[in-house]
Amino acid sequence: MEILKIAVQKSGRLKEGSMELLKECGLRFINGNNQLKSQSTNFPVEIMFLRDDDIPEYVQDGVADIGIIGENVWIEKNKKTELVKKLGFAKCRLSIAVPRDSKIIDNNDLNSKRIATSYPVILSKYLKENNISADIHEISGSVEIAPGIGLADAILDIVSTGSTLLSNGLTEIIEIMRSEAVMIRTSTLTTAKSEILDQLLFRLAAVQNAQSNKYILLNAPNDSVEKISSILPGMDSPTVLPLKKEGWSSVHSVVNESDFWNKINQLKEAGATGILVVPIEKMIL
Repeated sequence: MEILKIAVQKSGRLKEGSMELLKECGLRFINGNNQLKSQSTNFPVEIMFLRDDDIPEYVQDGVADIGIIGENVWIEKNKKTELVKKLGFAKCRLSIAVPRDSKIIDNNDLNSKRIATSYPVILSKYLKENNISADIHEISGSVEIAPGIGLADAILDIVSTGSTLLSNGLTEIIEIMRSEAVMIRTSTLTTAKSEILDQLLFRLAAVQNAQSNKYILLNAPNDSVEKISSILPGMDSPTVLPLKKEGWSSVHSVVNESDFWNKINQLKEAGATGILVVPIEKMIL
């Protein structure tokens, strides 16, 4: 039986989210410290723990069949791989930042300046698209110290909370791109491995649908059920069940996380009471 090999970051911000997502898909792994590989005990998948910068090349060469990596790294490395799915975690942005006392405030001010970054491909493309002539200093590690030691006038780096910039006396001025964890694949998957990937994607979709939706149960007078049903259409239509209390029904439905509070207010105004909101573990459409 063929095994689908998945490359995951061996340490850092993406590893925990990647492993948690796979476990939510029902995959179980043998635990161990400092492992380079870990095989699932209940699904034909093997995890390979690699440096994030190396994952695109390993996937391109077919050493790993698929990889979970930051979108920013995937774009920067520009290897011959295919985007399978955006995964919705490890969200961040790639931004240009400058010292707080800098006079650089927009693109025009970047001309003839020095910009330090670990993402020269992304930065070069941005500068070209915006007709900016600036010197790119490619460095690895702590990019945020470059202005303080006189190496650069600005930096391009990942920003999550902004606390690292703040602690180094920097301020964010231009957002270049948004990034999140993505799944990529090699272009040479066998038929058997493609079928395993399809099964995994089916499970991923069920997990992601559940994460973005809530299950709602409420009581309503019968003369309000039609209006409430129009607010909560559910996947097809709400479930309406009669209550022991005469003239009342229980309405069950699903609401998207982004509409949650707006829907709750509308439901109360329509006469709903006893509203219960329950997390969904898996949601198969």
